[in-house]
Parts: sequence; structure tokens; C-alpha cells
Amino acid sequence: MNGRINNDLEHIDHKTCVSICDAIGERLQRSLCPETELSPRLRELLDELRRRDNELH
Repeated sequence: MNGRINNDLEHIDHKTCVSICDAIGERLQRSLCPETELSPRLRELLDELRRRDNELH
């Protein structure tokens, strides 16, 4: 993966996006212990997801 976004791809619908995000969240919850501190980068990415989700609603 080269880190670039391919603008030729079609956007996914909101329902699919929410399902993907939920699945990722469930896997993260299972893999991280409650007392595990998130890395600064992961915390930043989660904050960005929350911000974007709030912009949509």
C-alpha cells in the first residue's frame, strides 16, 4: 500500500461504512485489555473518526 488515496474508487454507502467501523471497533475491544493505554497515533486516529462521524450527523 503506498498511502495514496485512489480517487477513482466509488464511495461506500453510510450503512456499509458504519458496519465496517463497528467491526473494527469490536476487534479492537477484544484485542486491547481495558487497562491498555492507546498509542498517541491510535488515539489521534480515533479522535479523527469521532470528529468525522459527528460532522455527518
